[in-house]
Amino acid sequence: MKIGILAPPYLSVPPKAYGGTEKIVSLLADGLVDRGHDVTLFASGDSQTRAKLVSVYPEGLGNSGFNKDLPYLPLIHYRECFRRADEFDIIHNHAQYLAMFQAEFSKTPVVHTIHGSYYPGEIPKEKRRVLETFKHFNFISISENQRLGMRELNFAATVYNGIDISQFEYVEKTKGEYLLWVGRIVEKKGPLPAIETARKLNLPLVIAAAIDPADRAYYENEIKPLIDGKQVSFIGEINHETSSGLYGNAICTLFPITWHEPFGLVMVESMACGTPVVAYNCGSVPEIVEDGKTGFTVDTESGVGGLVHAVREIDRIQRGDCRARVVENFSKEKMVADYESVYKKILEL
Repeated sequence: MKIGILAPPYLSVPPKAYGGTEKIVSLLADGLVDRGHDVTLFASGDSQTRAKLVSVYPEGLGNSGFNKDLPYLPLIHYRECFRRADEFDIIHNHAQYLAMFQAEFSKTPVVHTIHGSYYPGEIPKEKRRVLETFKHFNFISISENQRLGMRELNFAATVYNGIDISQFEYVEKTKGEYLLWVGRIVEKKGPLPAIETARKLNLPLVIAAAIDPADRAYYENEIKPLIDGKQVSFIGEINHETSSGLYGNAICTLFPITWHEPFGLVMVESMACGTPVVAYNCGSVPEIVEDGKTGFTVDTESGVGGLVHAVREIDRIQRGDCRARVVENFSKEKMVADYESVYKKILEL
């Protein structure tokens, strides 16, 4: 197949540090090339890919929430993809909502993977209005939970995100004595309950996080005053070269989200290293973490007390089971094969 993949223009593919969507797009594009397809990736010029790279901008525009409120520059990037639509058998849009307006006029079939939540209150009303307008498009959900936010969309399939397992070293016996929290510093991702959990357990917590300029005030007011460099340490963003050892030597990874996150790559990366996950039972968490086998899922109503109890029980988890779950369900190979099957299904309609 001749496949066009449209990535957001904000970060390189793959990202140099934090960037979940860009990680997935990178693995998908290269994986499809490995399976013999003719793939063109529309991404920033600082991207690295085995696909044919087409770029409007030599570098990513920047991933700040402020930048994302400025639509005009991304529109030029999207236009380049759909201007060339007749070169492809199918186009896969990973660039969210604005690209849909141009996809409407494409004679080439387009499939859309949205990497965020559809739930009311978790995306702006105008974005839900866009989805309602284009609900007849072909959508691929990244978890079953994501679908529940907007059941009326035309879902062709659910395809779970995958990782390159070879980049994550399995650690049979952890050397660390710390808890870990990885993500972006926003309230809904739970850095505060992670800190409270570590304090109640009198265990060190390592926070590996990106801070968006749009979220700087929350970090400065709520999180920074609790970072003492001893019990609570902040090490900034991590990349795939440093993440493996950080995950692998943690007692467990805390993931106390309070929103319908459609897929949490942090959980998969942690389990790939053998490190169990303790998370609130929210969003896609129960689809990723097998409660009692690869970690514990805790009712949000139980709060920090529930997280504390789960961490105290973490020795019940076999680290090999964590790795095995990722190998079986969340590998890049499975993700690429599943997307390929969806493309064939849509082209047969």
